[in-house]
Amino acid sequence: MTKLSVNINKVAVLRNSRGGEMPDVVEAARRAERFGAQGITVHPRPDERHIRYADVYSLKDVITTEFNIEGNPVDKFVRLVLNVKPDQVTLVPDAPDAITSNNGWDAKRHQAFLREVVDVFKKAGIRTSIFLNPDPAMVPYAASCGADRIELYTEGYASAFKMREAAIRPYVETAQEALKHGLGINAGHDLNLDNLKYFSDNIPGLLEVSIGHALIADALYLGLENAIQLYLRQLRINN
Repeated sequence: MTKLSVNINKVAVLRNSRGGEMPDVVEAARRAERFGAQGITVHPRPDERHIRYADVYSLKDVITTEFNIEGNPVDKFVRLVLNVKPDQVTLVPDAPDAITSNNGWDAKRHQAFLREVVDVFKKAGIRTSIFLNPDPAMVPYAASCGADRIELYTEGYASAFKMREAAIRPYVETAQEALKHGLGINAGHDLNLDNLKYFSDNIPGLLEVSIGHALIADALYLGLENAIQLYLRQLRINN
């Protein structure tokens, strides 16, 4: 079954908007796991506008499922990941001023850089995943960098979901190419209760989805436990 990793960045956004420590991101992670999440994702950015680097260290000894840290591998980020040693690091090419992740890697253009970074993390025993657009041509370059997995950037699928068959086609093709190269497949960005099931039913070899914004928004109406259970249900129910 595809695993659900809950991204708790939005919990930190709410905390930071007021100051203080409420809501507590560590407690949010604990409860998410207790309610069924099979992993916790954080995406610290250099300006620490949501998850802070200190939060990542606090979470290190609390998470009992899978800890996934994602971000642009600038020096500060690399040092953080090597110190914390999560189960997985996801490399995302987001600019410092980006509101949210908005593109995958050009793995061909940045192949040398990615190979160097992946090698550093793999020597530390950390599984590595490279954030990619749905483009089969990028997969061989991601594989040649030594990555263990790719993460499919799903904003394009979500925004075109009304034409779901056409929207998912490049993702299926990219996933098939990834499997040919022995890569695991993750996915994330704008997946929600409306579009998740169709995606998970149609992407071969999908190991993990990372969902934050939509799930935390749903939790405002449904409660965190109910929201997590509803997302898990979408991943378990077959057509």
